[in-house]
Amino acid sequence: MIAPLQPGSDDPRLILREEELDGGLELILLAEAALWAAVDAALESETLGLGRSHWRAAFLLRRRPGIGVQDLSKLTSLSKQAASRTLADLQKAGLVERGSGDLDGRRRPATLTPEGVAFEQRTAERLRALLARAYRTGGLDGVAGTRRILAALAGSRQGVGPARRMPT
Repeated sequence: MIAPLQPGSDDPRLILREEELDGGLELILLAEAALWAAVDAALESETLGLGRSHWRAAFLLRRRPGIGVQDLSKLTSLSKQAASRTLADLQKAGLVERGSGDLDGRRRPATLTPEGVAFEQRTAERLRALLARAYRTGGLDGVAGTRRILAALAGSRQGVGPARRMPT
């Protein structure tokens, strides 16, 4: 079976068969496993007893300061209860500060403390090195193509919460 092209597709010559799509899915799953193995290895050296969801929340808070439980839930597919618990754990560990909502007291934006930024950075360093090696393998065209593919997969999640912090 051939995957249908979306209206406005960039290249109408692109024909993707099930085997090619399955191969892509397999690579995405294997890449995800490699990334999480790197996160797990970094978290093992931490003394805070935090897990993947905590680092993922810290990463998103660094990139999108001010997100709250609802946005974190949408971005990660965690339930609202799990997102709330994750932020509470980070706050208890002194890695996150929670503000008060402007219009609704239940919407409490979260930001990383300096300790939270350091926690997130220690793990992200390993992932950046892994990603940089992979990008170098793909070359300049591969980086741009990969980013377009991942952005298309991320879809509307990219617009959730406050605007991403742009690199300085």
